[in-house]
Amino acid sequence: MSTTNPLEQSVRERLERYFADLGDSEPRDMLSMVISCVERPVLQVALEKSAGNQSKAAEMLGITRSTLRKKLNAHNLQP
Repeated sequence: MSTTNPLEQSVRERLERYFADLGDSEPRDMLSMVISCVERPVLQVALEKSAGNQSKAAEMLGITRSTLRKKLNAHNLQP
């Protein structure tokens, strides 16, 4: 029985595909790319599940409302 988290496994598989698609090219800013790609949908889902309530979304995410607003602006997401 595997103890790997399904989300973690999915990320690993996608990264393997990313490297395969790169071929001989060198990856750049990989951590930043992954965080950005994951953060945006996490923010969107939190807002959807909280019916747009930023305070509730921030609480779900374990961040302050101020941090949530900064992240929404960084991802060009409307609250």
